[in-house]
Order: sequence, then structure tokens, then C-alpha cells
Amino acid sequence: MTNCKKLSIIIPAYNEGATIHLILDKIKSVELRNNIEKEIIVINDCSTDNTSVRLEEYIDANTNLNILLFEHEKNMGKGAAMHTGISQATGDYLIIQDADLEYDPKEYNALLGPIVDGEADVVYGSRFIGGNPHRVLFFWHTIGNKLLTRCSNICTNLNLTDMETCYKVFNTGMIQSLRLNEKRFGFEPEVTAKISRYPNVRIYEVGISYYGRTYEEGKKIGWRDGFRALWCIFKYGLLRMK
Repeated sequence: MTNCKKLSIIIPAYNEGATIHLILDKIKSVELRNNIEKEIIVINDCSTDNTSVRLEEYIDANTNLNILLFEHEKNMGKGAAMHTGISQATGDYLIIQDADLEYDPKEYNALLGPIVDGEADVVYGSRFIGGNPHRVLFFWHTIGNKLLTRCSNICTNLNLTDMETCYKVFNTGMIQSLRLNEKRFGFEPEVTAKISRYPNVRIYEVGISYYGRTYEEGKKIGWRDGFRALWCIFKYGLLRMK
């Protein structure tokens, strides 16, 4: 009898009280391939709305789900929340999941495929390949994402199409072995640069859908985050700082 594998789902949350239960419902409804179990790790990054209350209510109403809740006593940033989640993960595999509704958990199985089949160690979900639905939104955001991905590829010698994607699946032991520093939106270029140097790492991409939000709907990233990401690309990619 083979042991069941486990997927750790890391959810950083900041002021997502209006949607956090919806994304958890979507995760709950997904049946993972090969009977993979789910470990849901939510990090409330000192939200100022009712996120904490909504999470506690959800956990009480869904005792059959393996949900772990961690509370930051002060707002530390998305990257810091992911550091907390990664350090607490006990699954064989690990995926990052935003607390909003921009990414669809129904695609977990497609993302897990190359890893479960023994072909990959890391899988990025690309919003720019494949025929899945994509909400039409901001031209300059798309240009910015592609510019950051191009710069990252130059520094890492990868050929990714979407370095900034939220959906990244890792072998858990592999990502836990990395020293990660960035506490805000510099997490994506840092983890990409450092995982690219992991000995004999196999990185794949899978096309995913994307249901982006407007700023009125709660989108948080701005142009300052883009400049920080660019600095992190050169800091961890070109300069190879630890």
C-alpha cells in the first residue's frame, strides 16, 4: 500500500475578508489526482478588516478540512507571509495561492502533473501561454510583467514566459532549503533566481487561466513594486546575492 502524498497550499491574506471564504470553497471542491491530500496554510498578515473573523468562522464550519491559521502581529508583506507558510509546510509538494479570485484552484491538477509524473521539480503556471480564459485588463501591467520576465531570464538563463505568476508549485524540501529574504513583492524574482541555481533542477511551465482584478476590486500591486522586482532580479539573479 503506497503512502498518500500531500500538497501544502500557502495562502497569504491581507484585507481579503470579502473573498477569503470563496477561495477556500474553491480549494475544498478540488479533488486532487492520485488521492493527494490537502494541507491549507493561511497567513493573515495583520489585516485591518474582518479577515481574521471570517477565517475563524470558516475553520469552525469546516472541521473536515486541514486548515492551519497563522496570524502576523504586524503587517510584514506578502513575501513575509509566504516565508511563514513555507516554513510550516509538511506536504510533499507546495503551491502558492493568492487569497483573491484571480487564480483558479481547479488548475492544481494540471500544475501538479509534471511533478507527480516525475518530470519536474518546479512548475510555473503561465498566464501568457495556452488557450485558457484571461480577463482583459491593463496593457501596461502586461508590458511590465513581460519586461520583468525578460530581465529575469537574462539573469537566470531560463526561458520562462511568466516569472511574476502567483501559481508556482515546488518540491517542498527544495524550496524550504532556500534562504529567502524578500518580504514583499520581491519574492517572485528572488525565488526564481535562487531555484534556477538549485543543482539539476527541472523547471516546467503550464498554461493557466487568469481572472485579474481592478484596483477598485482590491488589486494591490503598483509601479513601486515593479521597480523593487527589477532591483531584486539584478540583486539575486545577476549579482547572485544570498
